[in-house]
Amino acid sequence: MTLKTSPHPPASTTRAERPEGEVRLPRAGREKITFWILLAALIPLTLASARMIEFDVAALGGGFGDVLNLLGRMLPPELSDPPRISELLLETLMMALLGTVLATAISIPLAFLAASNTSPHPAVQRAARGVITLCRAIPDLVFAVLFVRALGIGVLPGILALGLHSVGMMAKLFADAIEATDAGPREAVRATGASRLGELLMGVLPQVIPAWLGTFIYRVDINLRTSVVLGFVGAGGIGFALQDALRGLMYESAMGIVLIILLVIAGMEIISVLLRRTLLNPPDTGPAPKLPAADSALLGPMTGERSTRLLAGLLVLAATCYSFIHLRINPLAPFLQFKELLSVFGKLLPPSVEGMEELLFTAVLETLAIGVVSTVAGALLAIPVGILAASNVAPSRALYALSRGLILVVRAIPELILAVVFVAAIGLGPMAGAMALAVGTIGFLGKLVADSIEEISAGPLEAVRAVGGGWWDQLLGAVIPQALPQLVGHWMYMLDVNIRTSTVLGIVGAGGIGFLLMESVRTLNFNVAGTIILIIFVLVFLIERLSAWMRKLLA
Repeated sequence: MTLKTSPHPPASTTRAERPEGEVRLPRAGREKITFWILLAALIPLTLASARMIEFDVAALGGGFGDVLNLLGRMLPPELSDPPRISELLLETLMMALLGTVLATAISIPLAFLAASNTSPHPAVQRAARGVITLCRAIPDLVFAVLFVRALGIGVLPGILALGLHSVGMMAKLFADAIEATDAGPREAVRATGASRLGELLMGVLPQVIPAWLGTFIYRVDINLRTSVVLGFVGAGGIGFALQDALRGLMYESAMGIVLIILLVIAGMEIISVLLRRTLLNPPDTGPAPKLPAADSALLGPMTGERSTRLLAGLLVLAATCYSFIHLRINPLAPFLQFKELLSVFGKLLPPSVEGMEELLFTAVLETLAIGVVSTVAGALLAIPVGILAASNVAPSRALYALSRGLILVVRAIPELILAVVFVAAIGLGPMAGAMALAVGTIGFLGKLVADSIEEISAGPLEAVRAVGGGWWDQLLGAVIPQALPQLVGHWMYMLDVNIRTSTVLGIVGAGGIGFLLMESVRTLNFNVAGTIILIIFVLVFLIERLSAWMRKLLA
């Protein structure tokens, strides 16, 4: 087995036809040169961005004393009202579940409309993709503020905010999974004379269910973190108690709540990993009892794998129903109060700047600078940590466990809490936001890097080992060439995420356009808020296009 490079592969060669263990390195020529030019341009861009937000490592070091003083005031942690905290924590868990269920219900039909191989018309596909991007562009915190304005304080605005914002991620990944399906089963179903709906249900749906399950579990994990933040604007959950403690300068209680949040999120991370392993790779328990012919035609043979997923679905349904009952939520409430919702969201139009052109321009540049600096700084640590956290590459089990533990701990800390800490350390401004997002990037990007490396082909690694190559030879000769397109895509995705997240951190004074957005909503200046949301939408769309283009350069 040899390690091969092919700068000019034949156009007719497919992945299935390549010899086992062969690695496709980035194409030579204009595409590869363009990529390295862009990569080199990132260095001066990062330096200019750091200068714009006045990024100062010395100031960060000098602020550690303030952080230690703050932490000293938070110790020892305490819980002033355990029953209330427990109830709010349960609310938070239910909000995360219901928000994800709502997003799934919206994302499934939207994904079929947005996928190129199932959309009825290109215009419909573009419209659906636009709706998905818009949902992703509007921060969940802004959704929550608007829903609180329309529906009042409570968990329902939080659930709706989580649901609509999650559509931006879930519908996109659902659509990508549909586009990656094999056309053969669908054509076979069509040959039997089935309707278009039958084609989708029997030819496409069985292929995408595993990917959709993984996305659902991952999004519940994300929404649990997000629901903590929504309490800051009155959208229910344990974040409301945390905000009360911070406003009342009850730092011991705040630390107790933070520790509870971290333990629950870390526990959810572990549970989500176990669920993904169980549902996506369930044990073979043999065939289950046969279904009636009609059901079998729709679902296929009821194997142990399908039984496991069916049981999981029933449990989610039961938990959803219990959450509605426990939270006393009327599912028809958004429709009954549709006029109030339409009134609040309608105030975002028409967009207006009202003499704030220069201020908005500066804030946009500041937001972009925060995103670039945080993503580059975070990647400098996230990529090495992610490599060590990949089980097939880590040089020792101890380093693997340590790296995975670091990723787990960092992912358990919401960026808003990190921003509060950095604001306390170095003061208000964009540098605090950049540092908070950089630390958060270590957790999220590190996990993406580790997962991507664990999925690479084992052939090239074995080939390098067979010729006596050491760990660095394996990394540079077999791992990086295979994972490079995914690493670039993950970095661009983190840039997208960090730019959108920076709009949320403005609530605690961490700079960027988010500060203007939150102030415009708080002061009922909705026309300006509409302009800012439109700007964020354009930024997210352009970053997505740039990311797709760069991935093509490395394909």
